[in-house]
Amino acid sequence: MEFRELECFVVLSEELHFARTAERLYLSPGRVSQLMRSLETRVGGRLFHRTSRHVSLTPLGERFLADLRPSYDGLANAVSRAKAAAREVTGVIRIGFLATPTEVVTGSVRAFERRYPGCEAELVEIPLSDPFGKLRAGQVDVAFTLLPVDEPDLATGGGLNRVSYQLGVSARHPLAARSSIDAEELADVPLIGLDGPAPRAWRERVAPSATPSGRPIPLAGTVATSQEGLTQVALNRGGMLFCTPTAAHHRHPDINFISVTGLPPSILGLAWVKAAETAAIRAFNEAAVGHALGGVVLAA
Repeated sequence: MEFRELECFVVLSEELHFARTAERLYLSPGRVSQLMRSLETRVGGRLFHRTSRHVSLTPLGERFLADLRPSYDGLANAVSRAKAAAREVTGVIRIGFLATPTEVVTGSVRAFERRYPGCEAELVEIPLSDPFGKLRAGQVDVAFTLLPVDEPDLATGGGLNRVSYQLGVSARHPLAARSSIDAEELADVPLIGLDGPAPRAWRERVAPSATPSGRPIPLAGTVATSQEGLTQVALNRGGMLFCTPTAAHHRHPDINFISVTGLPPSILGLAWVKAAETAAIRAFNEAAVGHALGGVVLAA
């Protein structure tokens, strides 16, 4: 039997009036009648006496109500408790981050846990070459990612930072002594790209195939993680682009970082699977945006 039929039967047995039952259930009176006819067909007998002025339970209807009521109340209470739990921000929320726990990541987590002490934020590293795999597999609930995201099944929050790129090169590289280069000069620097299932737009963001004017940029090979890329850079096997906060985190004697002008900014934000959105995910996004705005507390 369908729950909607049973719900309609219980409410009609309380109201004994089709219009009031329809109003309580946000249905039309005709739909109430249809549901009751369907239920009576399933049961095999009349559950209500109906006249133009009066509705009452038949003896079969009274017996069915007495037998059904405890189970129906238990089911309705279970649904209510589940709805309430879905609105609560408790338990554990798993947060994916890309290789480097920058201040945006750690600051967002601290802001969230201060506001929701009953919910623990668990950090999970996401491979640079597969930014959405763990989201879709349910291994993380929400993930820090580069914006914009053009994936129909994913939702995103607002931008949490807007920073420039730096080029990582070996300390032995001819450009190592430079403090900055223009994006057009990347045509002369083979870049380390990504392997794995990363979408094309993501690959282009990490290792663009052309300069802003359209000059091709050679590919120096591919890696799956930032650490693999840094190792290749240190061995002077190519350059690799990093956002400025990540570059600052990975300072190393064998690697020099050079500011790159002329590229669109790197924007970090949050992404999650639309169909799996929860109150905790919404709350974390609000806390992260509030932190990015300088500690502003957004309404829950």
